[in-house]
Amino acid sequence: MAESAPRRCCLGWDFSTQQVKVVAVDAEMNVFYEESVHFDRDLPEFGTRGGVHVHKDGLTVTSPVLMWVQALDIILEKMKASGFDFSQVLALSGAGQQHGSIYWQAGAQQALKSLSPDLPLHQQLQACFSINDCPVWMDSSTTAQCRQLEAAVGGAQALSCLTGSRAYERFTGNQIAKIYQQNPKAYSHTERISLVSSFAASLFLGSYSPIDYSDGSGMNLLHIQDKVWSQACLGSCAPHLEEKLGPPVPSCSVVGAISSFYVQRYGFPPGCKVVAFTGDNPASLAGMRLEEGDIAVSLGTSDTLFLWLQEPMPALEGHIFCNPVDPQHYMALLCFKNGSLMREKIRDEFASCSWSEFSKALQSTEMGNGGNLGFYFDVMEITPEIIGRHRFNTEKRKVSAFPGDMEVRALIEGQFMAKRIHAEGLGYRVMSKTKILATGGASHNRDILQVLADVFGAPVYVIDTANSACLGSAYRAFHGLAGGTDVPFSEVVKLAPNPRLAATPSPGASQVYEALLPQFAKLEQRILSQTRGPPE
Repeated sequence: MAESAPRRCCLGWDFSTQQVKVVAVDAEMNVFYEESVHFDRDLPEFGTRGGVHVHKDGLTVTSPVLMWVQALDIILEKMKASGFDFSQVLALSGAGQQHGSIYWQAGAQQALKSLSPDLPLHQQLQACFSINDCPVWMDSSTTAQCRQLEAAVGGAQALSCLTGSRAYERFTGNQIAKIYQQNPKAYSHTERISLVSSFAASLFLGSYSPIDYSDGSGMNLLHIQDKVWSQACLGSCAPHLEEKLGPPVPSCSVVGAISSFYVQRYGFPPGCKVVAFTGDNPASLAGMRLEEGDIAVSLGTSDTLFLWLQEPMPALEGHIFCNPVDPQHYMALLCFKNGSLMREKIRDEFASCSWSEFSKALQSTEMGNGGNLGFYFDVMEITPEIIGRHRFNTEKRKVSAFPGDMEVRALIEGQFMAKRIHAEGLGYRVMSKTKILATGGASHNRDILQVLADVFGAPVYVIDTANSACLGSAYRAFHGLAGGTDVPFSEVVKLAPNPRLAATPSPGASQVYEALLPQFAKLEQRILSQTRGPPE
């Protein structure tokens, strides 16, 4: 995809679970180039399925680190063959799947610094890793290490207050603890531990890149208020860990200039800057251009909320991360497993398998559903841990069913009231300037979005976020180039395409839902207390 005229740009990279992808964005915030390498398809020799190796225990999930390196080689060669003009690249940044970790062998930094432009990266870095198959976010084999970490700091809530999350099996501190306990030799031979994000940045820098605050928040190791590693957490996981991690940095930091390897092999300018890479979720927040008070709702197989927070309240549910575009603020992440599949089941059962009938049911029922409330969890929910369908009539007595149209509204209102309650539990508050950015399959349904606007009391916009992590990475490269913390991110990306207004709150909605939300929260607690078994 050769360009006829020079086009100064920034690159945004995404090292995700199944592929490596890149976009080029020009100074007017237009995407004019994209390319990708799919691991299973383009690198079959690594034997991955969905980009990973699932081990015999069904809990351990890893990815080959050299696969990521070779994917970068392939994508750069594709760009070169297409005539891409690397000399116009002002800066680059990127995202990595959160919670994956890479273990650099002693002496690897020297190999990074002395790369020859005559050979591809993967041939020169083969002996640079003390662990060749690295744990990724799908791994759930560290339950014992999670309990040890929580016990070391005074419990799950204490850990959440420190690091933004209770202990999770996929979080990096627990993964490191497992490696130290089960493979102490490999740990002792490791001179640096990177996240997928800082590992990818290191490949471009030709030296170890620091971990940024935002992705560092997904490790159960970073003190999210003070932005330093928590000594209590480090000490619980493994010895000498602080020196193996290096000091964390603000997410908009310029961490250096690109390695001479890329200058000589591909024609990057020597002054091309590398801005700290971050996690894919924080990069998506940047790609959707959230601002203070905003909320992003992804309505897919699972439903996910991204929140911009000023004063977080870490809890046992959800995650608090340092904000990737404003180091003074925070972001929260909440995941709800019963998303589109649950909506499709109710559509099939109560709306004749038809989305238009589903929409008619929402249109024909009143806001608040006459006080009839429902909780629909056909699989065990994450937030909160409940399974089953639970319906309550106006007197808050449990009933076995509602009339069909009422069932549809109870589902959608219940899903959005749960999201608001749990968002507020983490410190989120609707502001006068709040806007909701909706993405995912259900964001195409205008009537579902109307309920979302009514429940939150804020306008809903829709945005195309197919490449939000890549796009956010390119935007963050421009932000770092412009001065990072000294310049508002919103100013840097003001030329980017605006989202489209899809729904505004109906008159009287705030009164209806302000009355219903406390009732809904009480019922949720009642179900929890009745369904929770004895403590383990």
